[in-house]
Amino acid sequence: MSSPESTAPRVADGAPARRLASLPGPPTWPVVGNLLQLKVPTLHLQLERWAATYGPAYRLRLGRRDAMVISRAETIAAVLRDRPARWRRLATMEGVIREVGAHGVFSAEGDDWRRQRKLMMSAFDPAHLKRYFTSMVRVTQRLKSRLEAAARSGQAIDLQALLMQYTVDVTAGLAFGIDMNTLEEPGTPIQAHLDKVLPMLMKRIFAPVPWWRHLRLPADRDFDRHLAKLHAAIRGFIEATRERLAADPQRATQPEHLLEALVAARDEDGGFLSEADLAGNVLSVLLAGEDTTANTLAWTLWLLHHHRESWSGLVAAVDTALGDDDLPRQFETARGLEAIEHCVNESMRLRPVAPGSLLENNEDTILEGTALPRGTMLLCLMRRGSVDPNLAADAALFRPARWAEAREARAAADGSSALLKASMPFGAGPRMCPGRYLAMLEMKMVLATIARNFELVDVATDDGQEPQERLAFSMFPVGLKMRVRAR
Repeated sequence: MSSPESTAPRVADGAPARRLASLPGPPTWPVVGNLLQLKVPTLHLQLERWAATYGPAYRLRLGRRDAMVISRAETIAAVLRDRPARWRRLATMEGVIREVGAHGVFSAEGDDWRRQRKLMMSAFDPAHLKRYFTSMVRVTQRLKSRLEAAARSGQAIDLQALLMQYTVDVTAGLAFGIDMNTLEEPGTPIQAHLDKVLPMLMKRIFAPVPWWRHLRLPADRDFDRHLAKLHAAIRGFIEATRERLAADPQRATQPEHLLEALVAARDEDGGFLSEADLAGNVLSVLLAGEDTTANTLAWTLWLLHHHRESWSGLVAAVDTALGDDDLPRQFETARGLEAIEHCVNESMRLRPVAPGSLLENNEDTILEGTALPRGTMLLCLMRRGSVDPNLAADAALFRPARWAEAREARAAADGSSALLKASMPFGAGPRMCPGRYLAMLEMKMVLATIARNFELVDVATDDGQEPQERLAFSMFPVGLKMRVRAR
């Protein structure tokens, strides 16, 4: 009869894999484990602090369930490359997303994801962005007008709100063919509804118990009202698209934007999308398009304001690239602007708006020498590897030039190249963010327009302190405002 050790899973050198429960981790409380210790608005910071204490692989106890937290970049990259076969999005997270009607390609798994992926990738590829670019210039001109008015009045701008209006307008135009124009009409209802959804999603994903399924609190009823209004608006988008396709059937075979492609896929005989999939993709694209890019831009502007040499270098590069233009008016000009790309990459390395990833395994596996039964929760900390001082002595500093150096292969000797590879703001592997080209183009348009036309007088919080990091699905700076002056 074999011993338990002889049948245990083994690591590459033949030694038995350790059990998850044997990993170090923060002290637990009876019954609830670490659940009540978790503070959702600052969860990523809490998990990073524990990683500093317990190492790059540690255990959490969440009620009756063990979870593994990892922060080694090469391990995270390997996990992401194994999606969707070996790893999937956390099932409880997918469940919450389904409940609010936002299930689409971003939360789909397996064959469901494969079927939808092609539509999403084609909608956000560079060729489609090029066709949409004239409309993006129009939205950017509206942003410039808002900033000019603020410069004349000396008004301090709520930076996150302004940037979210811009990103929603761009996303709605590109993906749905809708000129939402929240920049010129900031009271547009859909914006107010969007702003209420993400914080509640985050709260529910990490809830110890799903209270909302049994008891509707006032915050839940308020959330339901906003969600109902959002879905009503989405139904209007879909119906208007169906009317256009009926009037011009040729558009069904050659859709001009994502929503036309989704509606055509839904309505064709034997289409693979359900009506819920159709609405879910629209809502998930709106939510993703609003939040992540806007927050990255806010962090980048704050970092550039506090690193004036980098800002001056960016301004000089933009002046040279734009010539007599006031903003990027040619697609190839906008696609260039490497100085901006370096600044954004450095900002995403230091202040990733997706600082963690929640997954679970589809099959029994071994990770970091630890045996993980199928369905084990895995929390990937995305920042720690990319700020590791063992890879570069200045890892904690904002230094955009490191990206240019790495491109020219000058950084291999001092470890900077490994530092930059550890930065994965758009994920990695097959499920890398399909909107990454759009996000980078938006950030180049915004930063080039500001650099070309305005001086950064101030980018700060009301108390002048470093902005606090908060999670509301993505990570954002609290209370950041910007004041500009015309150049």
